[in-house]
Amino acid sequence: MARPLLEFETEMFLSLFGCDGLLVVAEGMGIDRILLQFMRVYSEQGSLVLLLNTTTPEQEYFTEQLRVEGVTHLPRTVTSDVQSTERYNVYTEGGVLFVTSRILVVDFLTDRIPAHLISGILVYRAHKIIESCQEAFILRLFRQKNKTGFIKAFTDKATAFSSGFCQVERVMRNLFVKKLYLWPRFQVSVNTALDRHKPEVVELHVSLTPAMRAIQSSILDIMSACLKELKRYNPTLEAEDLSLENTLGNSFEKTIRHYLDPLWHQLGAKTKALVQDLKVLRVLLLYLTQYDCVTFLNLLESLRSSQKSFGSNSGWLFLDSSTSMFMNARSRVHRIPESKKKLKVGADPEKQKMSSASEVKRELVLEKSPKWEALTEVLEEIERENKSSQHEPGRVLICASDDRTCAQLQQYIRHGSDWLLNRLYARTIGKRDASAAAAFELDSHQKGKDWVKKGPKGKEPAQKKKTTKGKSRPSLTLTQMMGKEETGEAAVMGGSGDEDELVEEGDGEEEELKLDLSSDAYYGVLKEPLTVIHPLKGCTDPHSLTRVLHEVEPSFVVLYDAELSFVRQLEIYKANRPGKALRVYFLIYGGSTEEQKYLTALSKEKKAFEHLIREKATMVIPEEREGREDTNLDLARNLEPANATTNSHKAGGQEQPKEPSRVIVDMREFRSELPSLLHRRGLDIEPVTLEVGDYILTPDTCVERKSVSDLIGSLQSGRLYTQCLSMTRYYRKPVLLIEFDPAKPFSLMARSDFRHEISSNDISSKLTLLTLHFPRLRILWCPSPHATAELFLELKQGRLEPDASAAQAVTAESDTVAESADLYNPGPYDFLLKMPGVSMKNYRALIKNADSIADLVKLSQDELAEMLGNTNNAKLLYEFLHNAADVPAPVQKTKQT
Repeated sequence: MARPLLEFETEMFLSLFGCDGLLVVAEGMGIDRILLQFMRVYSEQGSLVLLLNTTTPEQEYFTEQLRVEGVTHLPRTVTSDVQSTERYNVYTEGGVLFVTSRILVVDFLTDRIPAHLISGILVYRAHKIIESCQEAFILRLFRQKNKTGFIKAFTDKATAFSSGFCQVERVMRNLFVKKLYLWPRFQVSVNTALDRHKPEVVELHVSLTPAMRAIQSSILDIMSACLKELKRYNPTLEAEDLSLENTLGNSFEKTIRHYLDPLWHQLGAKTKALVQDLKVLRVLLLYLTQYDCVTFLNLLESLRSSQKSFGSNSGWLFLDSSTSMFMNARSRVHRIPESKKKLKVGADPEKQKMSSASEVKRELVLEKSPKWEALTEVLEEIERENKSSQHEPGRVLICASDDRTCAQLQQYIRHGSDWLLNRLYARTIGKRDASAAAAFELDSHQKGKDWVKKGPKGKEPAQKKKTTKGKSRPSLTLTQMMGKEETGEAAVMGGSGDEDELVEEGDGEEEELKLDLSSDAYYGVLKEPLTVIHPLKGCTDPHSLTRVLHEVEPSFVVLYDAELSFVRQLEIYKANRPGKALRVYFLIYGGSTEEQKYLTALSKEKKAFEHLIREKATMVIPEEREGREDTNLDLARNLEPANATTNSHKAGGQEQPKEPSRVIVDMREFRSELPSLLHRRGLDIEPVTLEVGDYILTPDTCVERKSVSDLIGSLQSGRLYTQCLSMTRYYRKPVLLIEFDPAKPFSLMARSDFRHEISSNDISSKLTLLTLHFPRLRILWCPSPHATAELFLELKQGRLEPDASAAQAVTAESDTVAESADLYNPGPYDFLLKMPGVSMKNYRALIKNADSIADLVKLSQDELAEMLGNTNNAKLLYEFLHNAADVPAPVQKTKQT
């Protein structure tokens, strides 16, 4: 059964229940519990509540929680699997509904949803509601049709409001809410409630080894040098955001792309290389504290070889700090004995070569991770405590950052650090060195192989056994590894590609511990006391950690990696169980970038809440913000340009009522933001399924919308040619709309990439050929969806409205466009336009005087000249029709052979 809400949670719920608003809660403070409480209240037939912005795993989690609590009218999900005819019945049955945004928009526009019966809308992840997104469109349609229903929004990302001008006010405007409820961790009632039942916290500041500290220092020096270079090449960049401290945070990638994306095509290769280098260096910092010495060295070595082979390095590999980093990284794994060093002095080149090749025999150091030793001490302390306790042994939950760390910890606890590090070395660096030595010394190679086979204890490894429930970890490329940086799922680079060795049992002595838990992301380790390892990030189910926490009910939690939201979750977990003991061991590298990253995250959230508190104090909210009256201008649809107010057409002092224009939109287009903006500008949207085109503006004008990526893909696959052929055939004014991302450069390619001649691989060349092939095709270039909406309004002015049934009837089997309707078969029509001397200007004269191509052949050159009005064109056409083709000699020879 679910735990009752804490005092401050009840206060949160009641304040939002009493009055619509936006609830901003500190991360990890259980915003899902508040949302569940609202769902519990509205899960009944008497109310119809829509829940927006949730993912499928979240929907499953919420439904499961309500089922456990005995709620009978459970939430249902409306997707494309539910037929449009059945949807009205689903809506009228009431309760809480998860509906995909695209379906909801279409149902509001076609009145398939009973808007007047909707009790209200709950919005999850409210910080993502921007003016042109689907959810904002749904809320606006809802408020236009329903003035009484509630809108309640939830978010736990206060930092999302700290960038941009009046960001929180803009979000509240799009949500149609007046109240802002702020609940930071430092709020008095939160502090009081959580301090009353605090978990016992043991902070263990683990020291970095001297080699690790030196490596960290080297990486930070290199990052600092890269940032300095970046600012030198781009003086306009905001210096404050590009500080060394900010480069450690998770949002650094977004920050730098935010500044550089609009001018990315103008940047030099040096700047682009520096941005990539910073990304690589951030991964190195992560690997240094997160994984073992072998994994880190393996990444470094593979990184160096890839940089050398591709020549993509901007120079940091040649810095002194880089040399120091490589030396220290190697010294953590192995060292060359003094005797070998002396042997090298004065040796002949051949012996020197042999010596360097046989370095596979060098002494292994294999430095243990300091956190492993700290973890051992913690587990020993827990074991002693459990033995001396009168009660049953307390369960243990170990939380590490990602899957790879969890897998390593599992193997470390079962087999010890020597076994794990030797195995890792044998599978990666040892294997490489052994194969290198083979070129010089067969005997050495053989010994190396035997060592790898037998393992560190001389045992033959038993049957390999996976312990991650069938998960596989393929070897990733450098690019993929960098993309995974934020979630920490990056795989070890280079080596043998045998990445699964990390999570395999070596001697099969212990059976895998199967636990009856709902989450499949955990790693069972020990039965007595029950010890479970679980990753903090990278799970497909965002609530898997919450499930394990409540199902295992641990007495001891070991935070191997620091995660702000989970620390808060533990505080609430303890406050919900005042009688049960909970001890939290907090392992963190003192004076490391890991500690700095955690402290920066704390400080950023605190500053974000302080910023929101100040903004709330000075915010001016208009009385009509909620849109319950028609005075709210955000609900007005005919948004004219600013200067249009002085130029309105009046007759007898009264404005003429303007009939709303209509645009027919293909159903698939509701994934984009354009329909929302068109509706906002006063155009009526008719959603239908179109075979030809995306938007029908007038009976003659058909528009095919393409983003830049779509355009490139369609040009390469040939699909765009087919689409343009269909549009040209069935509409007088076919239009190709190329829409750019407002945050990206308004150009298809850099100016330096333009060619003097047409090339089959060039985008601009392909577009040129397309316009030559379809002379009637018009291309519109739009820098943003807002500009497109403005353009559509201008194209529609003074023209007839399109007919939805006629647009829907246009298929591949339809008649061609009216001006060529007498040609029932489009084949001869296309063929005629390809003939020499025939153009768009003169082909109609030929069609009038000749019923078929056979009739055309019978006409004389003079008759053709009279029809075409040009003797040269007539001569070209006549010769094309009557002259025999010259057959080249090689073809004849080929036939004879």
